[in-house]
Amino acid sequence: MRLTNRSSAVLRALDVKLNSLDVYSIDVVTEGSFIPVLDPGGQELIPVQVSASLPGSVYITVEGERAEEPFHWESPDMTVKVGDASAELVSLVAAAEPGGVDGEWIRCEASVRGHVASEGLTLQIWAETPAGGFKELASVETKPLSPGEESRYVVEAEAGEEGTYEVYACLYDGTRRLGRETERVRTRQE
Repeated sequence: MRLTNRSSAVLRALDVKLNSLDVYSIDVVTEGSFIPVLDPGGQELIPVQVSASLPGSVYITVEGERAEEPFHWESPDMTVKVGDASAELVSLVAAAEPGGVDGEWIRCEASVRGHVASEGLTLQIWAETPAGGFKELASVETKPLSPGEESRYVVEAEAGEEGTYEVYACLYDGTRRLGRETERVRTRQE
Protein backbone atom coordinates (compact mmCIF):
# COMPACT_ATOMS: atom_id res chain seq x y z
CA MET A 1 0.00 0.00 0.00
CA ARG A 2 1.17 3.52 -0.68
CA LEU A 3 0.00 6.10 1.87
CA THR A 4 0.26 9.79 0.94
CA ASN A 5 -0.39 12.71 3.30
CA ARG A 6 -2.47 15.07 1.14
CA SER A 7 -3.25 17.41 4.02
CA SER A 8 -1.24 20.46 5.07
CA ALA A 9 -0.80 19.09 8.61
CA VAL A 10 1.76 16.66 9.98
CA LEU A 11 0.21 13.25 10.70
CA ARG A 12 1.47 11.37 13.75
CA ALA A 13 1.12 7.94 15.35
CA LEU A 14 -0.56 6.39 12.31
CA ASP A 15 -1.92 2.87 12.63
CA VAL A 16 -2.49 1.73 9.02
CA LYS A 17 -4.36 -1.53 8.37
CA LEU A 18 -5.66 -3.50 5.43
CA ASN A 19 -9.02 -5.14 6.27
CA SER A 20 -10.91 -7.91 4.49
CA LEU A 21 -14.65 -7.62 3.95
CA ASP A 22 -14.85 -11.32 3.18
CA VAL A 23 -12.46 -13.49 5.20
CA TYR A 24 -13.78 -16.59 3.43
CA SER A 25 -12.22 -15.30 0.20
CA ILE A 26 -9.38 -13.07 1.37
CA ASP A 27 -7.32 -13.43 4.50
CA VAL A 28 -5.05 -10.50 5.37
CA VAL A 29 -1.78 -12.11 6.49
CA THR A 30 0.17 -8.92 7.30
CA GLU A 31 -2.28 -6.20 8.28
CA GLY A 32 -0.26 -3.02 7.97
CA SER A 33 2.16 -0.85 9.83
CA PHE A 34 2.75 1.88 12.39
CA ILE A 35 4.08 5.18 11.02
CA PRO A 36 5.38 7.60 13.68
CA VAL A 37 5.34 10.76 11.47
CA LEU A 38 4.15 11.56 7.94
CA ASP A 39 4.87 15.10 6.75
CA PRO A 40 2.56 16.98 4.33
CA GLY A 41 3.10 15.58 0.83
CA GLY A 42 5.06 12.66 2.30
CA GLN A 43 4.57 9.06 1.23
CA GLU A 44 5.11 5.70 2.89
CA LEU A 45 5.12 2.34 1.17
CA ILE A 46 3.56 -0.28 3.44
CA PRO A 47 4.06 -3.94 2.52
CA VAL A 48 1.01 -6.17 3.01
CA GLN A 49 0.36 -9.79 2.25
CA VAL A 50 -2.98 -11.45 1.59
CA SER A 51 -4.02 -15.02 0.95
CA ALA A 52 -6.85 -14.97 -1.59
CA SER A 53 -8.68 -18.01 -2.89
CA LEU A 54 -11.64 -16.17 -4.43
CA PRO A 55 -12.44 -12.60 -5.49
CA GLY A 56 -13.39 -10.34 -2.61
CA SER A 57 -13.09 -6.84 -1.23
CA VAL A 58 -10.65 -5.10 1.08
CA TYR A 59 -10.39 -1.60 2.52
CA ILE A 60 -7.75 0.44 4.34
CA THR A 61 -8.13 2.15 7.71
CA VAL A 62 -5.85 4.82 9.14
CA GLU A 63 -6.05 6.05 12.73
CA GLY A 64 -3.77 8.63 14.25
CA GLU A 65 -3.37 12.34 15.03
CA ARG A 66 -3.70 15.35 12.73
CA ALA A 67 -2.94 18.78 14.23
CA GLU A 68 -2.91 17.10 17.67
CA GLU A 69 -6.50 15.88 17.19
CA PRO A 70 -7.43 12.20 16.76
CA PHE A 71 -8.71 11.20 13.33
CA HIS A 72 -9.93 8.10 11.52
CA TRP A 73 -10.06 7.49 7.76
CA GLU A 74 -11.36 4.57 5.68
CA SER A 75 -10.83 3.95 1.99
CA PRO A 76 -13.61 2.87 -0.34
CA ASP A 77 -13.90 -0.88 -0.89
CA MET A 78 -11.40 -2.28 -3.38
CA THR A 79 -12.04 -5.53 -5.25
CA VAL A 80 -9.26 -8.11 -5.38
CA LYS A 81 -9.59 -10.35 -8.41
CA VAL A 82 -8.33 -13.92 -8.26
CA GLY A 83 -7.89 -15.98 -11.41
CA ASP A 84 -10.26 -15.71 -14.32
CA ALA A 85 -13.76 -15.76 -12.90
CA SER A 86 -16.43 -16.35 -15.52
CA ALA A 87 -18.72 -13.72 -13.98
CA GLU A 88 -19.18 -11.46 -11.00
CA LEU A 89 -22.00 -10.52 -8.66
CA VAL A 90 -22.09 -6.77 -9.22
CA SER A 91 -24.74 -5.67 -6.73
CA LEU A 92 -27.56 -6.59 -4.39
CA VAL A 93 -30.35 -4.23 -3.39
CA ALA A 94 -33.03 -5.23 -0.88
CA ALA A 95 -36.09 -3.26 0.17
CA ALA A 96 -39.28 -3.81 2.13
CA GLU A 97 -42.50 -3.17 0.21
CA PRO A 98 -46.07 -3.02 1.54
CA GLY A 99 -48.42 -5.79 0.51
CA GLY A 100 -49.32 -9.37 1.23
CA VAL A 101 -51.69 -10.74 3.80
CA ASP A 102 -49.40 -10.30 6.81
CA GLY A 103 -47.77 -6.99 5.88
CA GLU A 104 -44.58 -6.45 3.97
CA TRP A 105 -42.62 -8.21 1.26
CA ILE A 106 -38.88 -8.27 0.79
CA ARG A 107 -37.86 -7.38 -2.75
CA CYS A 108 -34.29 -8.19 -3.80
CA GLU A 109 -32.55 -7.28 -7.02
CA ALA A 110 -29.16 -8.80 -7.89
CA SER A 111 -27.01 -7.93 -10.91
CA VAL A 112 -24.56 -10.38 -12.50
CA ARG A 113 -21.94 -9.43 -15.12
CA GLY A 114 -20.21 -11.92 -17.40
CA HIS A 115 -16.42 -11.80 -17.91
CA VAL A 116 -16.30 -14.63 -20.46
CA ALA A 117 -19.04 -16.55 -22.23
CA SER A 118 -20.66 -18.48 -19.40
CA GLU A 119 -23.77 -20.43 -18.59
CA GLY A 120 -25.08 -22.59 -15.81
CA LEU A 121 -24.11 -20.23 -12.99
CA THR A 122 -26.26 -20.37 -9.86
CA LEU A 123 -27.47 -17.31 -7.95
CA GLN A 124 -28.67 -18.05 -4.42
CA ILE A 125 -30.41 -15.48 -2.24
CA TRP A 126 -31.00 -16.16 1.45
CA ALA A 127 -32.25 -14.10 4.37
CA GLU A 128 -31.42 -14.34 8.05
CA THR A 129 -34.71 -13.62 9.78
CA PRO A 130 -35.16 -11.36 12.82
CA ALA A 131 -35.60 -14.52 14.93
CA GLY A 132 -32.20 -15.82 13.75
CA GLY A 133 -33.37 -18.50 11.33
CA PHE A 134 -32.43 -18.74 7.66
CA LYS A 135 -34.88 -18.62 4.77
CA GLU A 136 -34.03 -19.36 1.14
CA LEU A 137 -35.56 -16.67 -1.06
CA ALA A 138 -34.31 -17.99 -4.42
CA SER A 139 -31.92 -20.35 -6.15
CA VAL A 140 -31.85 -19.70 -9.89
CA GLU A 141 -29.68 -20.68 -12.82
CA THR A 142 -28.55 -17.52 -14.54
CA LYS A 143 -29.09 -17.00 -18.23
CA PRO A 144 -26.07 -17.49 -20.52
CA LEU A 145 -23.88 -14.37 -20.39
CA SER A 146 -21.49 -12.87 -22.93
CA PRO A 147 -18.38 -10.95 -21.87
CA GLY A 148 -19.47 -7.59 -20.42
CA GLU A 149 -23.17 -8.50 -20.50
CA GLU A 150 -25.12 -7.74 -17.34
CA SER A 151 -28.31 -9.42 -16.19
CA ARG A 152 -30.70 -8.55 -13.34
CA TYR A 153 -32.63 -10.98 -11.19
CA VAL A 154 -35.57 -9.87 -9.03
CA VAL A 155 -36.95 -11.93 -6.14
CA GLU A 156 -39.92 -11.15 -3.91
CA ALA A 157 -40.81 -13.02 -0.73
CA GLU A 158 -43.28 -12.40 2.07
CA ALA A 159 -41.44 -11.15 5.15
CA GLY A 160 -43.43 -13.08 7.74
CA GLU A 161 -41.69 -11.39 10.69
CA GLU A 162 -41.19 -7.83 11.81
CA GLY A 163 -37.60 -6.69 12.26
CA THR A 164 -34.27 -6.62 10.49
CA TYR A 165 -33.44 -9.17 7.80
CA GLU A 166 -29.85 -9.72 6.67
CA VAL A 167 -30.05 -10.69 2.98
CA TYR A 168 -27.22 -12.68 1.34
CA ALA A 169 -26.66 -13.24 -2.37
CA CYS A 170 -24.01 -15.69 -3.61
CA LEU A 171 -23.04 -16.46 -7.20
CA TYR A 172 -21.59 -19.91 -7.92
CA ASP A 173 -19.94 -21.61 -10.88
CA GLY A 174 -20.48 -25.22 -9.80
CA THR A 175 -19.09 -25.30 -6.25
CA ARG A 176 -16.77 -22.29 -6.76
CA ARG A 177 -18.14 -19.12 -5.24
CA LEU A 178 -17.65 -16.15 -7.59
CA GLY A 179 -19.15 -13.43 -5.42
CA ARG A 180 -21.09 -12.56 -2.31
CA GLU A 181 -23.07 -9.45 -1.37
CA THR A 182 -25.11 -8.60 1.72
CA GLU A 183 -27.84 -6.09 2.42
CA ARG A 184 -30.06 -5.26 5.41
CA VAL A 185 -33.75 -4.51 5.27
CA ARG A 186 -36.20 -3.68 8.06
CA THR A 187 -39.85 -4.79 7.90
CA ARG A 188 -42.93 -3.82 9.86
CA GLN A 189 -46.12 -5.85 10.20
CA GLU A 190 -49.46 -4.10 9.93
